[in-house]
Amino acid sequence: MPRRNLAQLYRSEFSGYNLTKFRQDLLAGLTVAAVALPLALAFGVASGATAAAGLVTAIIAGLVIGALSGAPYQISGPTGAMSAVLIVLVSRYGLDGIWAAGLLSGVLLLLIGLLKLGRFIAFIPSSVITGFTSGIALIIFIGQIDNFLGVHTAEHESALQKLLGYFEGGFTPNWHVMLIGMVVIGLMLLWPRKWDRVVPASLLGIIAATVAAVATGWQVEQIGAIPQTLLLAQRFDPLAFDWSQLPALLPPTLTITALGTVESLLCGAVAANMTGIRLQANQELVGQGIGNIVLPFFGGVPATAAIARSSVGIKSGGQTRLTSIIHALGLLLSMFLLAPLMARIPLAALAGVLMVTAWRMNEWHAIRFMFSHRFKTDIGAFLITMFATISLDLTQAILIGSLLAGAIFLNRIASLEVEVTKVDPERLRQRGVQLEHPCEHMHVAFVTGPLFFAATATFGEALSGLNNTHALILSMRGVPLVDTAGIEAIRKLHERVRAQGGTLMFAGVHKNVKAMLERGGLVDEVGEQNFFWSSDQAIMAAQKLACKFCGER
Repeated sequence: MPRRNLAQLYRSEFSGYNLTKFRQDLLAGLTVAAVALPLALAFGVASGATAAAGLVTAIIAGLVIGALSGAPYQISGPTGAMSAVLIVLVSRYGLDGIWAAGLLSGVLLLLIGLLKLGRFIAFIPSSVITGFTSGIALIIFIGQIDNFLGVHTAEHESALQKLLGYFEGGFTPNWHVMLIGMVVIGLMLLWPRKWDRVVPASLLGIIAATVAAVATGWQVEQIGAIPQTLLLAQRFDPLAFDWSQLPALLPPTLTITALGTVESLLCGAVAANMTGIRLQANQELVGQGIGNIVLPFFGGVPATAAIARSSVGIKSGGQTRLTSIIHALGLLLSMFLLAPLMARIPLAALAGVLMVTAWRMNEWHAIRFMFSHRFKTDIGAFLITMFATISLDLTQAILIGSLLAGAIFLNRIASLEVEVTKVDPERLRQRGVQLEHPCEHMHVAFVTGPLFFAATATFGEALSGLNNTHALILSMRGVPLVDTAGIEAIRKLHERVRAQGGTLMFAGVHKNVKAMLERGGLVDEVGEQNFFWSSDQAIMAAQKLACKFCGER
């Protein structure tokens, strides 16, 4: 499917649009708004900002990114993964720093989309992404333990240190707060899925917890006032910001950019499987970039595409990107109509929502698959990435995950196989090839796999024991690519065979591989006449050459 610009996407999406489809978009948008409302409030608090900031983020992202996204099903807003990153970064750089980093990451996302680099996300192994997702889920869960217990414990640099701190004691849980949190968790776990489409369990849980807190008169921490405006009093002011901090903001900028790219495109991949409509990755990143550039000026936090909300929109019958826009308008309406009620929501209720969300974030099917089939490399990558995510700075965790992804990639593609055999006249005769002068000094090396810098050692070792070789035929039909290191390895082999008085021949060389050999000058050195379509043709040509080991023929 060719890449399409935004105008083409709109034409395709709204072709034949009618009142029936609008009704489907309207119903789906309102359903998504009901699901998104508690999540937006919860992720705003979990990000280290406010519930109002989460709500504003969901509204602006739903309108701006939804209008510019690379597919009709993408719905963006604050997410659990991003909030887990931001809560760590806010403690270090403050909200002003995160707004500046979010703005800069938006610029980077925009550039990645315009330069059409979105496809490179496919190079990250699934085990690394699964490990990072599980690590993020643990950060969210651990970050809500204080709100769930109704306590305030010491802050720590990492989620792992925070978790270990609970075992040191020194605090007394508030049982009233815990009961409120358990009401939400119980409803979310026990509420039938078929009913969830009508009334989302998270929304019902928050309503029940709020009613319980008000009815009992328990003293529990609440969200607090929700401003009835999109332009929050706390927002980014570029004139007041100290831009000398810019070098220090590079790590959080890269972290937010990397996470925004990964999560948005993964959401698109999941939704594409559900709908059969391919995400235009680069256009999606353009939309994410513009949205994240705008958000800080309203007081919002960085946003990404959200798998949960996008899935709800699809399952509710959403047809176009109007689902995202209607969901945002629904949230905007709730801001003006329900602000006094939302202000009384207990933080413990949001903690319950986030804890269940964190549990469900884990890709349990992928984890079970890895462990049940004992894929050791994938299990190792998963565990290392997850542990790095909860124990290190998120920027370091992303760097480790990227390096690990590169190492896994190189390990898997560097599995070059070289099988060296003597020419067997009897086997050739069975294939209808008759040798007039069979020679035991002819060998065929069947090479399978990419011949690049990480595989040249294997290539050299496999062919190092060949001596007294009259003709060595490299059957390269299984070689999809070769780099300069591979060319140099073949050149050394050619020199060694020629020094013995033998000839190096090639069979089944792919067009792109031969083009590289030509650029490296190897075709001229070996001779065009020594390249053949098949190894049988090469063997027939080789028998006509004089073999000094057998005597002149």
